[in-house]
This record gives sequence, structure tokens and C-alpha cells, in this order.
Amino acid sequence: MTPPPKAEVLDTLVTIRDYVRWGASRFNEAGLFFGHGTANALDEAAALVLHAVHQPHDLAPIYLASALTLPERRMVVELIERRIAERKPLAYLTHEAWFAGLPFYVDERVLVPRSPIAELIENRFAPWIDPEQVRDILDLCTGGGCIAIACAYAFPDAVVQAVDVSADALSVAAENLRRHQVEDRVLLVESDLYAHLGSSRYDVIVSNPPYVNRREWEELPAEYHAEPRLGLEAGDDGLQCVRRILRNAGSHLRTGGVLFVEVGSSAAALVEAYPTVPFTWLDFERGGEGVFLLTAEQVNATGALFGAE
Repeated sequence: MTPPPKAEVLDTLVTIRDYVRWGASRFNEAGLFFGHGTANALDEAAALVLHAVHQPHDLAPIYLASALTLPERRMVVELIERRIAERKPLAYLTHEAWFAGLPFYVDERVLVPRSPIAELIENRFAPWIDPEQVRDILDLCTGGGCIAIACAYAFPDAVVQAVDVSADALSVAAENLRRHQVEDRVLLVESDLYAHLGSSRYDVIVSNPPYVNRREWEELPAEYHAEPRLGLEAGDDGLQCVRRILRNAGSHLRTGGVLFVEVGSSAAALVEAYPTVPFTWLDFERGGEGVFLLTAEQVNATGALFGAE
């Protein structure tokens, strides 16, 4: 079905509700993929329209009948058309994504945050660790800094080191540090995992590393291919980065410390690779899977299985 001319849309659609409905219909018609903050066309259209008119994502339903000005309508239509034509995640068009209830700047230099680790941080990693004992946190593969900054909010007395191998990603993280005013407690380190951390040890190591295997990455929808491959693809089995995280975690965890890592779709491959390692797989109230934890004691007890650099 050919969509109506732009002029007709601007003349006939007036309210926020009109444009949310129309946008959802266009998205479904175009066969877009959703998975970067929203789960369906209606939620995606609502997020787009509310961002375009500078309204909160939890706007009271009574305001959905509000009429949009002509410039606002044009902005909404332009964003809807770009989302369809460019097949980019919406967050790259709006330069905004939410994680752990916090807003973050994002662009094509970093992944769009969507990890269930947010729920762990909101719960201050309890009951797996005593929050009052946490003084040093390491976020490996920090990307835009979302996990590190959320940790800084959850643990105001802790120092967080945020590590990434990508200087471009760290530039985005630096912008987010400024926006959240946590430059004094979140330290950015350009490093290939632990390479530039010396002998530092941490109470918590948390990571959402690349974990998509090469074949899976090649078959992903276009929206994922708009994201940096470095942050997604991790070799033939998806474990290229995770293996290295495990290999040296024991040298950087304090006694009583805990390692939390998301491996998503590569969870089965990880268990197959290390069948005797006692991974604890976490459940989430809001959905999500493929996140494990290991205590420092477990890492040290099984460290020989992970090999050497």
C-alpha cells in the first residue's frame, strides 16, 4: 500500500494520538525490527512522537488528544520517514536512550543500551554482594558509559572505572559523564580489557561485552548492523571477549568480590566450553537472560580452566 502524500498527512492528522497511530501503522507496513528500547511498533511510534514534541515518555493519557503545531507535525513525520528509510535504531535519530531509569546520549559510535544488568544495578547487586561494602567497581566494555554511570548513582561512595578499547565510544561516555556530573567518580580508561589497569582490584566487575557469534551477526536485522560491529560480534562462537574476561578476572577481584557478565545468546556455548564452571544464571523480573555471576572464590578455584594469555 502506498502511503498518503506528506501534505495530506499534515492536513488530516492533528493530535499526538493521531501521529502515534499513524507511525505505528507505517512501521508495521515497512516491517521494521524493534529491540533497541521498545518491543513493538506502537511503543516505538509513541517514543518517537513524544521525543519530537519534547514530552516525557510517561505523559498522562489525557494529553494524547493535544493538537500538534504544524512545525511539530513536520518534525514527527520527518523522524518517522527517517526511521523507515534508514533502518537505524530510533535512539540514533533522537540521540537519547534510557537505562536504569536514566537518560543517556547515544550515537552510532556506541551500542544502544538495553541490558538486563540495569535491574541488577537498581537492586545494588543484592543479594549477591553487600552494597555497603562496595568501594571499587569496574565496568568492562563500557561503550557509552551507561552501566558505569548507573553504578555511580547506585553506589555514591564508590569509585567506578569504565574501560573500553574504543576511543570513539569513550568520547560518548565522556559526554554522558558531563551530563550526569559524575566525572569525579567515574574514571574512563582506554584499554583492551584489563591491559592498562595494572594490579587494581575491585569489589564488583560488571560487563556487557560483545557476545554475538559471527554467523548470528551476519543474519541480524538491519537495525543491528547500524550499531558498531566491535560492540556486538565476538568470533565464531561469540566467546572471544568473554574468555579473556574470565581468564584474568581472578587477578582483579578482591576477596568477596563478584563478577557479573552478560553473554546473551552465547550462554549455551559458554556452558559447553566450561561445563565444570559453577556459573550462576540470573533471573530478571522485567525480562532478559544470559547473565551469569561468579564469585572471586569460584573464579580463583576454576581459573586454570580459562587458560593463560
